[in-house]
Amino acid sequence: MSDPDGNEQLGSARAGVPQPPEAAEDTTEQKLRVSHAARTRSAASRAAAICHYIGHHSSDEKSAEQHEGGTTDEQISWKSAHAARVAAQAVAVLAESSPAPAADSRCARNASASAAQAAQMGQLHDSSSELSVAACRAALKASQAAAAAAGAGGLGENETLNAKADAAEADAVAAAKKAGWMLPGQDLPEVSTGIRSPDLMSMLHL
Repeated sequence: MSDPDGNEQLGSARAGVPQPPEAAEDTTEQKLRVSHAARTRSAASRAAAICHYIGHHSSDEKSAEQHEGGTTDEQISWKSAHAARVAAQAVAVLAESSPAPAADSRCARNASASAAQAAQMGQLHDSSSELSVAACRAALKASQAAAAAAGAGGLGENETLNAKADAAEADAVAAAKKAGWMLPGQDLPEVSTGIRSPDLMSMLHL
């Protein structure tokens, strides 16, 4: 296309050229990566905060004290630390991989499931107080929503399921704060991912 003086108007011509499918796909995957990664980090932070809370509010004198189901403080601390470590591994896998909605959503699912396990330990530690029960229930709902978003019906690309998972994660964070497990502006120590074998990393990012 040319202007009255015969100069070709490249900008206008290019504006009408469709975006290459590959570029559009990359943009979509990047946007989904941001969403899934944010949810993964949030769940990992919940797990780490609960682990820190349990460790901070436990003592050697009470390590043998038994809670519901005969669980001891030592067992609760170990299980919450394990949950925090697995959630941290999911974050690490995302940082080391290329965007892939289905796989990214599974990392978010794994982190949320680990955070739910940590929440169960938090509830046991707090002797099933009203706020801890509510926080654990919210964590389980977040885990279920994350699993649905990553499942066969969504594969990490269903906007409705992703939005529900995001909302459930936000609710879980709010409930954890009410229970005292998370504190605003809390500076948590870094959680070690432990020894990460190739098989484990592949499993986390299936």
